[in-house]
Amino acid sequence: MNPGNKPDNEILETDIVVIGGGGSGLSAAVAAAQKGARVTLLERRRSLGGNSKRALGIFAAESPLQRRLRIDTSRDVCFQLAMAYSHNKINPRIFRAFVNKSGDTVRWLQEQGLKFFDVPSFFPGQLVRTWHCPKGGGAAFINILIKSGKALGVQLITQARAKRLLLDEKGNVAGILATRKGEPLQIKAKSVVIATGGYAGNKKLIAKYYPLDTSNMFRIGLPHTGDGLQIVTGIGADTEGLGTLQMTGPGFPGSLPLSYLAKDPNAIWINKKGERFIDERAGLKQFEGVNAMLRQPDQTCFTVFDFGVRQFLIENGLTAGRGLTYREQRVSATAWVDDFQKEVGKGTVKTTDSWDEMADWMGVDSAVLKATIEDYNMGCDTGYDPIYGKSRSNLKPLRTPPYYALRCYPGLLTTIGGIKINEYWQVIGKNDRPIPGLYAGGNDTGGWVSDTYDINLAGVTFGYAINSGRIAGENAAKFVLEGKP
Repeated sequence: MNPGNKPDNEILETDIVVIGGGGSGLSAAVAAAQKGARVTLLERRRSLGGNSKRALGIFAAESPLQRRLRIDTSRDVCFQLAMAYSHNKINPRIFRAFVNKSGDTVRWLQEQGLKFFDVPSFFPGQLVRTWHCPKGGGAAFINILIKSGKALGVQLITQARAKRLLLDEKGNVAGILATRKGEPLQIKAKSVVIATGGYAGNKKLIAKYYPLDTSNMFRIGLPHTGDGLQIVTGIGADTEGLGTLQMTGPGFPGSLPLSYLAKDPNAIWINKKGERFIDERAGLKQFEGVNAMLRQPDQTCFTVFDFGVRQFLIENGLTAGRGLTYREQRVSATAWVDDFQKEVGKGTVKTTDSWDEMADWMGVDSAVLKATIEDYNMGCDTGYDPIYGKSRSNLKPLRTPPYYALRCYPGLLTTIGGIKINEYWQVIGKNDRPIPGLYAGGNDTGGWVSDTYDINLAGVTFGYAINSGRIAGENAAKFVLEGKP
């Protein structure tokens, strides 16, 4: 594997082309090469990894690490939890194949040299422990897969954007047309694996498929433009799960510490009506908490607390993001204090001794805000939140000035879904039959998640990327070398 080297010829020939060099694409390339296939991987960007570099750990069930740590997390339980969480909207054959592969994929990565150090919980009280985390997070996965690819002779072409699939006279995949640094590139191949990471950076596609206004969202992940989705639908591939966005919230643009502060359950969330709207412990499951936020006017809210809560958080650290997240992302649990102060002059946060002044800054009715605070404080005094049932341990009255507030927004991580596949990760055509030689993995594919990321199975998105890529690569190699799907 030789990143950045220009191909000798404009027309290349290989067994399998993988489009996309993130976690899914790299896993597909390595898995296919291990089976004996010649593999060429195209990556649109200058470097490999995509959003996977920002991840922390992967989902797995019945892995060697879980057995060593005596963590009892069965594949059956994880599968059943996923089906229940999705209300049976996901494709059970796809998800079952993923879960069944996941434990062995941990072994597969360990044999390549990846060192996992823990299987922590993502949030307090998590039912199953599935989050397999190596030191160095997602970058460690990417580095290991690149190293394996080099050893296996995978050809990597960076700054190369796939444009169109080539088909033979029977409709079978015959290669890809692409450009590299503006120059045309044609690669003849018997199979293609699509792994381009979704379309979070394509405003037109999001507007077309997502029903809500996204003008107040801020993007956290890379701006993938849906190349894979558009390439396969261009030859008649079917779709599934379009319009599913993986979001987190409440969030604060440009500051990870303030985004975790925004979700802390010891504060309260106020909408533009001046009212609370949910038990703030929803922030501990940030991919679910954002759903409550999306129901509010302008899909925004304010995280509000007082001096007493501020001191509590400084002394005890934030609840959201505590532990592994801070350690691996090298963020101090009190880094939010400095970041908050930096934002004061920008008008994105507010400090004041007056609820009337706070209401004016927030643009809400002062009487409504003060009534909300009074009702909340009464609940704190009695240890009971009569509306939302917030845990007594997080009920802290807001009576000690100064008072603080952050203006919060939903954060868009990535899109999920689009390309319809089966349990072999073959791309399905409009006739509900596989398109011979065409496979897809990762966030480009649908059928494995419903409308909300299932954080109860921590690491499921990154885990799906790695496992689906591995399965797609193995099956593409079988198709090329053995004539099997």
